Amino acid sequence: MTTSSSIHPAYVAGTWKLDPTHSELSFSVRHLAISKVRGTFETFDATFVAAEDLNDSTLDATIDIASVNTNQKDRDNHLRTSDFFAVDEHPTATFRSTDFAVDGDDFTVTGDFTLRGVTKTIVLKGEFGGTTTDGYGQTKFGASAKTKINRHDFGVNWNAALEAGGLTLGEDVTINFELQFVLQP
Repeated sequence: MTTSSSIHPAYVAGTWKLDPTHSELSFSVRHLAISKVRGTFETFDATFVAAEDLNDSTLDATIDIASVNTNQKDRDNHLRTSDFFAVDEHPTATFRSTDFAVDGDDFTVTGDFTLRGVTKTIVLKGEFGGTTTDGYGQTKFGASAKTKINRHDFGVNWNAALEAGGLTLGEDVTINFELQFVLQP
């Protein structure tokens, strides 16, 4: 049995809720075959239930897809349509962990990711930032993670041919997480 003290010296068992004001969920995708378009999801939530035995822990997250923000209103509105996220039919994306692995400050979380009603297994690779107590007496921990998905796997197939050759959008989407959690009393 893996105990919390053997997982990581700063690991604290308990229920941890996302601190949204100190967290960011961003993405990037190749655009015009020469650069990347970046964006964020402004509204998302996560709960990490850290068990004494890491194998019994769970991470559940929900993303409000309509909160997509690429700093370009027309593009954001297009992303909400059936060409991309189909927000009217699928307003949220979800993640539910199925496995955890820890190696020092590095971790891997495997889980089921659902987008547009399609569920696929994805792997988040990340780094534990540490645990501290803030000025209000709240225990917090931070972590960064990243994954890459193929948008076609989730039915996001829109594209347009470029006059010079190639396509407007790449297939792979990189998703980055900068997260801070608060230990619940």
